[in-house]
Amino acid sequence: MYHMQITSNQPVLLFKYGGNAMTNKVLKEKVLHNICQLNERGFRVVIVHGGGPFIQELLDRVQAPSEFIHGLRKTTPEALKYVEMALKGRVNGELVGLINRLGYKAVGLSGKDGRTVTATKRYHQHTENGVTTDHDLGQVGDVESVDASLIFSLLDQGYIPVITCIASDGDGHDFNINADIFAGAIAGSLKARSFNVLTDVDGLLEDIQKPDSLLNKLTYTDIDRLKKAGVIGGGMIPKIEACQNAINMGSEKAIIINGTKPEQILELQNEDFSVGTTIIKE
Repeated sequence: MYHMQITSNQPVLLFKYGGNAMTNKVLKEKVLHNICQLNERGFRVVIVHGGGPFIQELLDRVQAPSEFIHGLRKTTPEALKYVEMALKGRVNGELVGLINRLGYKAVGLSGKDGRTVTATKRYHQHTENGVTTDHDLGQVGDVESVDASLIFSLLDQGYIPVITCIASDGDGHDFNINADIFAGAIAGSLKARSFNVLTDVDGLLEDIQKPDSLLNKLTYTDIDRLKKAGVIGGGMIPKIEACQNAINMGSEKAIIINGTKPEQILELQNEDFSVGTTIIKE
């Protein structure tokens, strides 16, 4: 088992983990091994995860009815029980177990633990014919605030926190939160040296059809331009917004890298790395 003296001045690296890097067993072990290796090399690491495919699998198995509003799933209180079961009971437990088997010390959390994340109910705004209406998505939330004290306490004791995106509001109502947004808020609160988003692509491509069109560095001005041009769209929008939120709250930078290429993770220890897309404020 690996033991290391942890000090509070070591930089924090937060990894938002998901996609194929989570569903492929061999790949999952390589990704987690490399993340943990950074822990050996002088960084305090935190892992935040979602688990969409596992949620869908469980909802299908129990035949829970699904209602969609403009493509977004409405989460009933009953469905949320299964969402939490999939995220905390299965995915989080498996990640913690694997990290422990690799010889490190992981602790599994959700945003509810230690009131680390306080949620607020989210409404989906939809505009049609110039009229904007709010749609109730049920137990779907946003991050209202983050108290990072429990995470820092675990890091200072040499643990690797593994956190999933369930949180409660001030009245104790539970909510499922988009994992990218959830992770970005925690990264910002931890003042992470980098907020690292693992995806299934090499980063942001200027032309999705051209793998060599990777944009290595972006500023906020670039992001505005690329959104208007349609380069940033679909599932990349919440990732980019989470990156901006992390930086606004205190992260030094955000990096989108390919989680299916776990060797790229180790490059993050170098200041002059060239993988992925790095986002800075200006």
